[in-house]
Amino acid sequence: MRRSVVFRGTLLLLGGVLILLMAAPLSSAPGPYPTKGLTIFVPWSPGGGTDRTARAIAAVLEKDLRVPVGVVNRTGGGGVIGHMATATADPDGYTLGMITIEITMMSWLGLTHLTYADYRPIALFINNRSGITVRADAPWKDYKDLLAYIKANPGKLKASGTAAGGIWDLARVGWLLAAGLTTDHVKWVPSTGAAAALAELAAGGVDICTCSPAEALPLVEAGKARVLAVM
Repeated sequence: MRRSVVFRGTLLLLGGVLILLMAAPLSSAPGPYPTKGLTIFVPWSPGGGTDRTARAIAAVLEKDLRVPVGVVNRTGGGGVIGHMATATADPDGYTLGMITIEITMMSWLGLTHLTYADYRPIALFINNRSGITVRADAPWKDYKDLLAYIKANPGKLKASGTAAGGIWDLARVGWLLAAGLTTDHVKWVPSTGAAAALAELAAGGVDICTCSPAEALPLVEAGKARVLAVM
């Protein structure tokens, strides 16, 4: 008996296979499945929330299906490359993809012709909030201190979290606009995902990371970062 778990947020999709199966005659019984290993494409860098979710899913699938399940990070192009890898995979049931909300933003930005309609969802995972994370040694005691500094020094601080126009970039935009500021008050530095952005934060390349607190947790527990607010 197959089990399915439904959450909200990131879409886990199976590239075209469900469309293929539903298009087949009802009298055609599918053969044994699976007969070989599966692959899950992740459009963002290793160590981020999407990647860690994919690896957790892979572990469960390996146990239940008793075949190897590999996670492959296809980064680049602001998320386009990884999403394209899933969309163009053979619809044979052996290639899955972690499709994030950026698929809609990439279409709006004209980065790709792909939309959510090019995929067939089989499960939903993760409903993450954005956080405002800074280095542990940052001079701001709390969110109010940070906001006051930004107002007094527009354009001086840099933030990161994902590609330009991605979900954590939109979190920055919404935060600044809600605070009565402009998007230029905190500059955006594109990255291949939260893991890369957090590494840049720890190294001093950026001042703020707007990824989810869950993604920042390892850095916080290591005493290298603090979460000042959750949006």
